Amino acid sequence: MGLRFSELCIDANDPEALGSWWSKALGWPVHTDADGDVVLTPPPGAGPAWLFLAVPEGKVVKNRLHLDFTPDDQQTEVDRLIGLGARHIDIGQGEQSWVVLADPEGNEFCVLAAE
Repeated sequence: MGLRFSELCIDANDPEALGSWWSKALGWPVHTDADGDVVLTPPPGAGPAWLFLAVPEGKVVKNRLHLDFTPDDQQTEVDRLIGLGARHIDIGQGEQSWVVLADPEGNEFCVLAAE
């Protein structure tokens, strides 16, 4: 029996707005599927689809799972993401080589040092 990682589901107060934000951040197309879910479709080989699902409650605690991204140029990407509406966030990480940001709904993610 095998499993295939096919979708990453993200709760959102405003799935359309958050899906649109991540579409701009990643450069992936976004659409609404037949079930009304907002879907980001990755390019081939870039991982699973992302589904943004409507929930009534807001985010109140640190994520138990977060995303790490490796850019070509860390500072350029951090600046670009902040320009799109991300913000720096302190989750107790201290001084590190990565930068912790939050998307517009407060979901944490890291921009790692360029390789």
